Amino acid sequence: MRLPPPRGPLTEYLIGELSRPRHRLAGRSIPGDDPLDGEDAPLALYMLYELHYRSFDGVDDNWEWEPSLLALRQVLEGRMRRELLRRVASPGAGGDVARTIVALVDADTGPSLSRHLLREGTLDEFREFVVHRSAYHLKEADPHTWAIPRLSGRPKAALVEIQSDEYGGGRSEWMHSALFARTMRALDLEDTYGAQTPRIPGATLSMVNLMSLFGLHRRSRGSLVGHLAVLETTSSEPMRRYGDALRRLGMGAEATTFYDEHVEADAVHEQIAIHDLAGRLAADEPELADDIVFGAAAVIALEDAFARRLLSAWEVGGSSLLQESVAGAR
Repeated sequence: MRLPPPRGPLTEYLIGELSRPRHRLAGRSIPGDDPLDGEDAPLALYMLYELHYRSFDGVDDNWEWEPSLLALRQVLEGRMRRELLRRVASPGAGGDVARTIVALVDADTGPSLSRHLLREGTLDEFREFVVHRSAYHLKEADPHTWAIPRLSGRPKAALVEIQSDEYGGGRSEWMHSALFARTMRALDLEDTYGAQTPRIPGATLSMVNLMSLFGLHRRSRGSLVGHLAVLETTSSEPMRRYGDALRRLGMGAEATTFYDEHVEADAVHEQIAIHDLAGRLAADEPELADDIVFGAAAVIALEDAFARRLLSAWEVGGSSLLQESVAGAR
């Protein structure tokens, strides 16, 4: 994956430094726009997190643990955490984490992208949606896997059970990331890991940053579990609608298998994630209960804002990507 083009002074500086062999960064003030909705700061944090995943072509692997770079990341993470705390209304655990998460999901009145795409979405809109989601789905499961060595007992076993399915049960062609790449190819989109990043808005990158923020810090393991519990709880029916939307638009199994696979898998994962993972973790480590619920509330808030951005752009006939045409169309 190539380093993406800069979007401001912070990413311009960061790209210039990462293009050189590892060295100590000079102390300097760190500019940056909104850590959730901007372009410069979210891309910078996304790039720093990517060093812990597949990194970038030509970037020295030794950058991953360079202390001065981690210090810069810490500043950006602090800004993101503060903005999350300002925006996300979390009710706290209320004594029963599983019941609280279900109540949060049931109370969510945000707009539904899956219903729009099922009923009236165009093929171009679906392709845009897929470009956005590629920031996560081409690395699907990886951010949540960070939690495995940080859990024990039943919560650890529950997470491994979920992740095993996400990784195709040992069959590489059935890894959910591989199935999503098939969807991209069927929609005539470039499916190479990271190829779509230059077209994906910072607010969408922030949704992936949220998973990495929770996953790369042991103290946030509760929030990561809450995040995953909501993803699994809110997945099965929307995935069914996405698959049906593609069939309505004339697409076949190459495009729909990713969504069809999630319908059955996530119906099972929902119960495991809510009760055996989130509920049991709260029982085993009650001090994490509020953090679990915060992670759940955070993903709901960011997903609602994501849906509103896309639907607002489409309502006026515009694009939700950084340019008018869909990224990577071949």
